[in-house]
Amino acid sequence: MTTASCFLSSQAIQHDNIYGLSQITSSLFISNALVANDKLTLSNNHITTVINASVEVVNTFFEDIQYVQVPVSDAPNSYLYDFFDPIADHIHGVEMRNGRTLVHCAAGVSRSAALCLAYLMKYHTMTLLDAHTWTKSCRPVIRPNNGFWEQLIHYEFKLFSKNTVHMINSPMGLIPNIYEREAQIMEAM
Repeated sequence: MTTASCFLSSQAIQHDNIYGLSQITSSLFISNALVANDKLTLSNNHITTVINASVEVVNTFFEDIQYVQVPVSDAPNSYLYDFFDPIADHIHGVEMRNGRTLVHCAAGVSRSAALCLAYLMKYHTMTLLDAHTWTKSCRPVIRPNNGFWEQLIHYEFKLFSKNTVHMINSPMGLIPNIYEREAQIMEAM
């Protein structure tokens, strides 16, 4: 990650716990569904917009918070790509109005992480590899499913005409090359 891309020091990041609320930028947070429906947490973190990237989670609507629904299942054949630009634009718009956005799905691992990665690529000009490295340092449990990885790789190419992550064959099928070492360890067990 370049110095210009590193917009938050690791000391500035707020973590409730690795499964709860994680701060990605000064105005972007990611969480699971439980946190997204906790009025005190939303209020304490000055969340003004909640983006629900799921079909199964129902939000509790709180006053003075805008809600956006991204109705996508966490399945490799689910199509999230068409949401990358509008959701990144929305997150950026909230930031420009000095608001704060929370993106969540059920666990805050796959769908919401993919949307955060797309935002970082588009508005912080981070490569997919750098966006993943940064987001994983903020929220260690992220792991978009392989279908979302393929869509993120396509999106990175659309934005930058190059790719920093590639899908590779493994004993577990196609995986992003950033998981290659992990796959080799699992295969050796």
